[in-house]
Amino acid sequence: MITLHGMSASGNCYKLQLLLAQLERPYRWVEVDTLSGATRTPEFLAKNANGKVPLLELEDGRCLAESNAILCYLAEGSAYYPAEPWLRAQTLQWLFFEQYSHEPYVAVARFIAKFLPPDHPRRAELPRLQERGHQALAVMEGELATRDFMLASGYSIADIALYAYTHDAPAGGVGLDAYPRLRAWLARVEGQPRFIAQQA
Repeated sequence: MITLHGMSASGNCYKLQLLLAQLERPYRWVEVDTLSGATRTPEFLAKNANGKVPLLELEDGRCLAESNAILCYLAEGSAYYPAEPWLRAQTLQWLFFEQYSHEPYVAVARFIAKFLPPDHPRRAELPRLQERGHQALAVMEGELATRDFMLASGYSIADIALYAYTHDAPAGGVGLDAYPRLRAWLARVEGQPRFIAQQA
């Protein structure tokens, strides 16, 4: 059985839990408290020298890091990761967008607002992060004008990757009121078979 090392409060970890639930694939979950330095131990660094979760550990001991790389690996051969080259490239386009233009703003604003004390100096970053987060959501809102999901072919790991932090964007002060198509998309994702909500 595969093992997933992660932190339940992390959207990057949740996206993998959601995919595995929808694939109906069993796995072992190991909760890792990143806030207390659990990813900096020699034992964890031997599995992932970058010291981050999520981390997928295969039955033979091989380890794979980076949430969207793990999404691609787990979804291979399923309807969630199209085999057709153009659709596959578009999937990767959205995964790169999520990690470069969306997650660094939406997820970081959420982290600061939810997990750092009110007097923490990093709260000064929130206005800039929120502005950039809204830019990313506006891109998604525009794209959803012509289709129900991020790919024209239907629900995929592109949706899973982007849902993971978008659904909780208001926790970081990035509200969703201005994005009706985005809110409808969130509802469609939540209506998918075997959908599970984030547990933390």
